[in-house]
Amino acid sequence: IKEPIISLLSLTLPTESLYIRISRPCFLSPNRKLKISSFYSVFFHFFSQHFSALAMASNNGDVKLIGAWASPYVMRPRIALNVKSVEYEFLQEQFGSKSELLLKSNPVHKKIPVLLHNGKPICESSIIVEYIDEVWSSGPSILPSDPYDRAVARFWAAYLDEKWFPNVRGAAAASSEEAKNAAVDQLKEGMALLEGAYVEISKGKDFFGGEKIGFIDIAFGSMLAWLRALQVMLGGVKLLDEEKTPGLCKWAAKFSADPAVKDVLPETEKIIEFAKLLVAKIKAAAASS
Repeated sequence: IKEPIISLLSLTLPTESLYIRISRPCFLSPNRKLKISSFYSVFFHFFSQHFSALAMASNNGDVKLIGAWASPYVMRPRIALNVKSVEYEFLQEQFGSKSELLLKSNPVHKKIPVLLHNGKPICESSIIVEYIDEVWSSGPSILPSDPYDRAVARFWAAYLDEKWFPNVRGAAAASSEEAKNAAVDQLKEGMALLEGAYVEISKGKDFFGGEKIGFIDIAFGSMLAWLRALQVMLGGVKLLDEEKTPGLCKWAAKFSADPAVKDVLPETEKIIEFAKLLVAKIKAAAASS
């Protein structure tokens, strides 16, 4: 047979697996000017994408996250998993109690969140986010590739945890007007610092991470629901201020609307209701001690 032969492929893609049925050969004349290279280009592009997706799904393994819907620290790995398109089971802890699984998985701190990957526990929110970024490396990068930029991202994440967010809790649970005002002043100073960091690090793009959500975005963005709730609870105090923090205002809107985020961040009203319960519990514990 002198004419070129191409086997036509008939594809069906069920949910469990991929089946390929090869139909009878088709004889093509050179005069038809079929661009065989284009055919193979489309063919291999399709299969490379499909098998990449299958490989990613098989590498996911068994992924579970122990946490609670209202915790900003739990929101971090949830957002990171969404960024990487990793399916997971969300195991919610009951408010005021700790499950046997949590105590077994995190016997040192006994706190959420805990990521269970194929039965192995990973604790602490920032460590979990870095783990997710490293394990599912085929997805969008969360940490910058440059060592210096990576160090800067970790610095601001640590600042948020160690310096900034404690003032959110302090302002919400303040027992006096003086204590509340002091915490609010600290928060405003922190917002000014974060505005400057955003302008410098984002370089005019939507996120701290540039065009896509990155490590600082997740670290700070996970606290947005609580920040908005606090503004309402404090009688309209402006922490996200369009005049003083215009960059952060735009960033917050973009971040909250991102597909990886919008179903994770709770509504402000829900956080306010939860915060009232939490503050009452904190004050009751302080009064009894």
